[in-house]
Amino acid sequence: MMFPLRSSCLLIMFLWLCGMLASMPGYAQLHSDNRQAQRAFEKAAAQLRNGQYDEAAASLRSAVDADTGFAAAHQQLGDLYRRQKAYEQAIPHYEKVTQLAPELTPLTWFGLGESLLLTGQYAEARTALQRYAATPGAATETVQAARKYIADCTFSLQALGQPLPVRLQNPGAAINSEYDEYFPRLTADLQTIIFTRKTANRENFYESIRDSSGNWQPAALLTGAINSTSYNEGAHCISPDGKYLFFTGCNRPGGLGSCDIYVSRREGSGWGTPHNLGAPVNTRGWEAQPTLSADGRTLYFVSNRAGGQGGYDIWRTSLQENGQWGAPLNLGPEVNTPGNESSPYIHADNRTLYFASDGWPGFGEKDIFKTVLDTFGNWGPPVNLGSPINDHREQSAFSVSMNGRQAAFASRRPDALGGLDIYFVSLPEILRPHPVAYLKGTVVDTETDTPLQALVTITDIQTNQVLYREQADYEDGTFLAPLPFGETYALHVRQPGYLFFSEHYPLNDTAKLNDAYEVHIALSRIKTGKTETLNNIFFDYDDYRLLPQSESDLKNLVDFLVLNPSVRIEIGGHTDNTGDAAYNQRLSENRAKAVHHYLINAGIAPARLSYRGYGLSQPVATNETAEGRQLNRRTAFKIVE
Repeated sequence: MMFPLRSSCLLIMFLWLCGMLASMPGYAQLHSDNRQAQRAFEKAAAQLRNGQYDEAAASLRSAVDADTGFAAAHQQLGDLYRRQKAYEQAIPHYEKVTQLAPELTPLTWFGLGESLLLTGQYAEARTALQRYAATPGAATETVQAARKYIADCTFSLQALGQPLPVRLQNPGAAINSEYDEYFPRLTADLQTIIFTRKTANRENFYESIRDSSGNWQPAALLTGAINSTSYNEGAHCISPDGKYLFFTGCNRPGGLGSCDIYVSRREGSGWGTPHNLGAPVNTRGWEAQPTLSADGRTLYFVSNRAGGQGGYDIWRTSLQENGQWGAPLNLGPEVNTPGNESSPYIHADNRTLYFASDGWPGFGEKDIFKTVLDTFGNWGPPVNLGSPINDHREQSAFSVSMNGRQAAFASRRPDALGGLDIYFVSLPEILRPHPVAYLKGTVVDTETDTPLQALVTITDIQTNQVLYREQADYEDGTFLAPLPFGETYALHVRQPGYLFFSEHYPLNDTAKLNDAYEVHIALSRIKTGKTETLNNIFFDYDDYRLLPQSESDLKNLVDFLVLNPSVRIEIGGHTDNTGDAAYNQRLSENRAKAVHHYLINAGIAPARLSYRGYGLSQPVATNETAEGRQLNRRTAFKIVE
């Protein structure tokens, strides 16, 4: 199963299973003087012992039809309906018991309160639950459950008075069906959705693609080795570049537990053979529902392993330098509760986590919550996403687009085509994560135009923090890097035997929030006389002291020289034509000299380095415009040998 069960403290409330009701003082003596009703009641008891719940419900209906005052049969039928999550049907039977025999058992009030809560009747539910919680001698575990439910009722009554101005959209039969659909995941360009569909007790991946008119096409099974005919696959996440799919596989050969986490790589139009992540991520327990951070280095997932806060908790593991996943850490009581947390989704901003929970105050069953990581690495208090996104039914598997404006999730709603359906919603500002843009590129050889599996690094110029470090795809040379919107980033691309690429990009165009910043990078082989501009070397106006924002380019230049130990280079400084030529000559030479000194201090042999100021003598653009003059003010390096 991709979804954990409700807490055990709630399951024990089903009183009549396995003769539990008969053990209550005075309860077993309650019977009907109507022989037909009594026979039906006794028949139901035998059916319950054999696990024949539907048959038992039919027998109990016969008992209360024959004797409408048969309180024990009403109680048992209410418990049975509640076990089957038919809460609306359970309510009138519990209410009948409170009228006929209010002293029968205080747990009638608990059953009534839970059923009212899970049908959205919060005021009535709170009254019933408060009556149970005040019962002398009531079981501690059920009193705790009642108090949690009372908190749910109080929260819901307040939240319903402040609904959000959003509208849920069911995308219809192209994606949803008579079966359960859940765990929707949209690609970065919002053009493809991959989700789980459960048919005939089998879970598999399906995919739908938008056409040129923006309409979803009928979903089809994912191709490749990822889906099987014998096992369950689902509850997945896709890496931002769409190349890797982490998913839950249950009871597969070679698995460590009942459900494990696997990864598969896209191969052409399909998916390759899945690989079990192994220990320490997977255990003999239950691991499922992975979500991957934008940089690909942190994996969040759900597990019932030892050391958690409750039943099912959210954990995280980090990718180590050796390519292996480290020992998982529990997110702690700031996120996890004694109840169940599930379906985490870490947004591409690497700070905002959405998840489902029945442990935090909510509307009934599982609700969607949001928590944000602060600058000290602590998770903030979880925030319920409110009405109408959450209601008394089940909500789960929330995911959000990179720009933070659209979300998809699974829910049971009156307009569902069947069971769990996938819904879309436009998020109001208060629920959005920090928006993320994405840089999408292709790396090729300048002369042959063949793809290169080059190393791509992206650095925040202000903080010098490396936010992305991955190889371009070996098949087509592509890469995709989600980056927090509004900052300026240094991009470096490096491949052995080639000059490295250096450029910076301010990702602050609001019109591009829904689109990629696309770049085409052609790398030149190392040859004598070849020149490459260092686009991330910065100086203050009329100064030659290197600014801290230059650090990423300087480090990459050092790495290039270490990677190619036989190469000798000349550092060249260039200016525009503003001001005196002699002054520009001196300024350009001093700037080139500053880079030269940095390289020597970094351990590069002086014999491999030289520097020269070219002043305004070698423009690469017109000096008649501000843009052209900016291009002419540059630092470059030339291969000397």
